[in-house]
Amino acid sequence: MSRAELPSSELASSNLASTDIYRTFIYPDWPAPKNVRALQTTRLNGLSTAPYHSLNLGRHIGDDAVTVMRNRMLLAPYLPSEPVWLTQTHGVQVLDAGLAPCDPEGDASVAKQPGAVCAVMTADCLPVLLCDHQGSVVAAVHAGWRGLCAGVIEAAVKKMNVSPTTLMAWLGPAISVRAFEVGEEVRRAFIMKDAQAAAAFVPGAASKWQADIYQLARLRLQGLGITQIYGGDFCTHTDAARFFSYRRDGVTGRMGTFIWLDD
Repeated sequence: MSRAELPSSELASSNLASTDIYRTFIYPDWPAPKNVRALQTTRLNGLSTAPYHSLNLGRHIGDDAVTVMRNRMLLAPYLPSEPVWLTQTHGVQVLDAGLAPCDPEGDASVAKQPGAVCAVMTADCLPVLLCDHQGSVVAAVHAGWRGLCAGVIEAAVKKMNVSPTTLMAWLGPAISVRAFEVGEEVRRAFIMKDAQAAAAFVPGAASKWQADIYQLARLRLQGLGITQIYGGDFCTHTDAARFFSYRRDGVTGRMGTFIWLDD
C-alpha cells in the first residue's frame, strides 16, 4: 500500500490525522507484487500514556487493556480484517493466518487467502516479512535471537510451501549491532548452527559481543536461497522518538508489522 493509495475517506474516518499517517506508518520499500500489502507501525500517534506512549499494540505488558484495544482499532481503516495477533513465545511455531484460532501461540504466520492479515509485534526483536514473486503467499516472522537461532525463518519458509528462490524478504525495525550486547553463549549458539555467523559478532566490552541481528537474519535467508533482501537499516534502541525498545526502556510498548494479500 503506497501513500497515494490511502483513500481520503479512510483518513477521515480514523482518529489519526491525515498529516500524521506518514509518520505513524512505515511502508516497506521492496519490489513486492501489487497485491501484496504491508505496513509497519511506529510508536507515534496512539492513545497510551507513559511508559507505553503512544501507539502500543501489546496487551501483555501492563498497559490498560481498553486503551490497547483502541490503539488497535486505529489501524482498522488500513487493514482488510482483524490481524491474527500471536501470543509470541520466541519459538518456531508457524500458523496459517486463514485458519488460526483466537490469540494462538506462535512466532510466525503465513497467508495464502486474500484478506487474512499476518502480524507480529516487536520492541527490539526483528520483524521479517516474506512474499513470493507471484503474490500467492506472504508471511510475517517474529525473529528475536532465540527464535532466529532455533530456525523460525526456516520454519516460516517451509510453511509457505513455495521455492525459497521465488521469495523476497523485508527486515523491519530492530536493535542494531551498536546497541545489541550479548554474551558468549549467544554467539556460540549461532556459530554451532552456522560457522559463518561468527562474522555477525563484533567484540565488545567485558568479554561481551555486539550482535548484528540483521546480518544473522540475512545469513539464514541466503542459506535458504533467498537473495532479494531489503530493509535492515533501522535501530529501535537509538531512535527513541519513533520506536519502542525493551532493552532501552524495560517497560515499554510494542509495534506491529503486518502483511496480507489483496483480492
